[in-house]
Amino acid sequence: MEENIKMRKSAAAQKLELLYLDRWIAVVNKPEGLLSVPYSGCKSHTAQSLLEQILRKQGVVNSRHHPYAVHRLDRETSGVMMFAMTEQSQKVIMDSWYSMVTQRLYRALAEISAYAKKNPLSDSGLIDDELAMNAYNIGFVPKPGELDKKGHKFKTVPARTHYTILESNSFYALFELSLDTGKKNQIRAHLAFHGYPLAGDFEHRAHSSPFNRLCLHACSLEFTHPFTHENLKFEVPEPEEWRKIIKKEDFRLKEYKKHQK
Repeated sequence: MEENIKMRKSAAAQKLELLYLDRWIAVVNKPEGLLSVPYSGCKSHTAQSLLEQILRKQGVVNSRHHPYAVHRLDRETSGVMMFAMTEQSQKVIMDSWYSMVTQRLYRALAEISAYAKKNPLSDSGLIDDELAMNAYNIGFVPKPGELDKKGHKFKTVPARTHYTILESNSFYALFELSLDTGKKNQIRAHLAFHGYPLAGDFEHRAHSSPFNRLCLHACSLEFTHPFTHENLKFEVPEPEEWRKIIKKEDFRLKEYKKHQK
């Protein structure tokens, strides 16, 4: 928990990057540790509120023209996300999201657990385990026959994650992922269930945090503009050090342990 608090505080010092803006949509690069949108009673900064500040300084925001949420990234996930700029465009985008978005990719740096070394995932494939939520509102994959504290079966929802392992060493693997469904904590829960918890994801049994953050990044968003019908693609690469830690030839167990919680 202390680790997460530090990560969230550090986000306040980072800038939200505006990648694209027109009269209908805005695309931003969200830093890790920042909420996408506010929840009831939220007083902290969010990607939505910071975008509104940026646009207010540009004289773009008014009572009818300001950011509206159309999707979310988890607080600890960084990367590309979209906002609508009018209530009308919000409805159009949300109603056509799965047809207008042609590609949405993530990169993740994951630990390779002892279980994964004995039962490795193939180089690419589909994970389709159903997800449940625990008492702390964290998504996870229940084990076969697992019951909640009241002795009931967990209520689950379908979830589908496509993955490719791009690179790996003895300790970490770099994944590229895309989603057929956008469930809360989907990537984190799916990879952890198969023995690949994301680095920094202590809620899903990670043991290390080499970069003092949860290593999940939305690197690419491609879509057909709902009003101009242009094909637009926005890419922000994952941090370079994620690849460096895998390529490092002198990486040894003692260095891995040094980064453990």
